[in-house]
Amino acid sequence: MRKRDNAAGKGDVLFLAAVLLLAAYGVVCVYSASCYNAQVQYGDGAFFFRKQLVGFVLGAAAMVGLSFLPYEKLRRAGLPALVVSLVLLALVFVPGLGKSNYGATRWIGVGPITIQPSELAKLGFVLFAAGYFAKDPARMRTLRGCLPVLGAGLGVCVLIMLEPNMSVTMCVGAIMIGMLFLGGISKKALACICIPVLLALPVLIAMEPYRLQRLSAFMDPWASPKEEGYQLIQSLYGLANGNLFGVGLFRSRQKFRFLPFAESDFILSVIAEDTGFFGVLALFALIGFIVWRGMRIAARCGNFYGYLLAGGITLAFAVQCALNALVVSGCIPPTGLPLPLVSAGNTSLIVTMAGMGIVYGVSRHTRRNRFIQ
Repeated sequence: MRKRDNAAGKGDVLFLAAVLLLAAYGVVCVYSASCYNAQVQYGDGAFFFRKQLVGFVLGAAAMVGLSFLPYEKLRRAGLPALVVSLVLLALVFVPGLGKSNYGATRWIGVGPITIQPSELAKLGFVLFAAGYFAKDPARMRTLRGCLPVLGAGLGVCVLIMLEPNMSVTMCVGAIMIGMLFLGGISKKALACICIPVLLALPVLIAMEPYRLQRLSAFMDPWASPKEEGYQLIQSLYGLANGNLFGVGLFRSRQKFRFLPFAESDFILSVIAEDTGFFGVLALFALIGFIVWRGMRIAARCGNFYGYLLAGGITLAFAVQCALNALVVSGCIPPTGLPLPLVSAGNTSLIVTMAGMGIVYGVSRHTRRNRFIQ
């Protein structure tokens, strides 16, 4: 006899364990990549390590808490999450609240607390898109039915682009198209969306001189080895120095202030130097495992909303990991984009772990068929 089990189960424990393992490994990597810079800049070699550890603890708490929340209750949170994300993105430009660094205003600071709204916006957009399409799946069949999601994605992209932050803009755009694909949009409608987006990229690059400089440095970093090409060259040095097995954990030379943003956007280069090709291979095997289990949770959900929610969050994680790896290895022009769960940055870490908690919650609250003899 087949019996429907409605109670929440253990869920995909392997997915949960893999996420926690990657985040914990990230804490170690942040210490390895930042200890020298933290000592020079703050007089405390463990400065970034302690911040990352706090983020890990808070992220783990958010992950566990959200995993106990039945994911269906998040349906109503989609529109409020989007509105809050847009408001926070707009507050970045308010004098006194917005915090600037290296010519970009991407953070909100209140006392000692600093948050990056673009990280929250990615999760907020996924919540909104999943709820909107799940309410009436027939909306996916027409371009007109997709307009609210396209409008929401465009609004988020415009505000992030104004910071400016081209890399996260590209990431949100990819997530938007990915959500449409997961929802089952027709090929014709998808083409009508993708073609204008691809045509707009050269225009967006040409609008800002620094983007053209980065593109030029990507094409030939040795043409400006002490200016725009410097960061990419140092990143490639880190990748090459690691060879097959690395120089040993905590022994990277690029972290001695040769490589800018070694603990954040370019932490993968330090990891490659520390652990070598096989260390990076193991890292991306773990990342790939998380993506596979996340998509597996989405596919087995049996609920369209849960499918879009788990699939969208997993897709956002996969897209950002891929973009970061492509930047660090010099396959696409350098952009500021952290490696999720690994790079330094509490907003990114906490929000990513919270999102993974939602995915794990989908696996826990998915109805299963039990066969009883």
